[in-house]
Amino acid sequence: MAKDIDNPCISVCQLNSELCLSCGRSKEEIKRWKRMKRPEKMAAVQRAALRLKSLQKKQR
Repeated sequence: MAKDIDNPCISVCQLNSELCLSCGRSKEEIKRWKRMKRPEKMAAVQRAALRLKSLQKKQR
């Protein structure tokens, strides 16, 4: 069986409305993480990475 997807949480939660500014996941993704299947987790991690990149660009 393929390796499970690591939780992107870095234990520095900074929720801003519907988004964690530390890991990039939405509140819904955080809430559903344990119940997600591998493909869903992969997609959530990819979306989170894109969100974090977007946030970094805005801060410049």
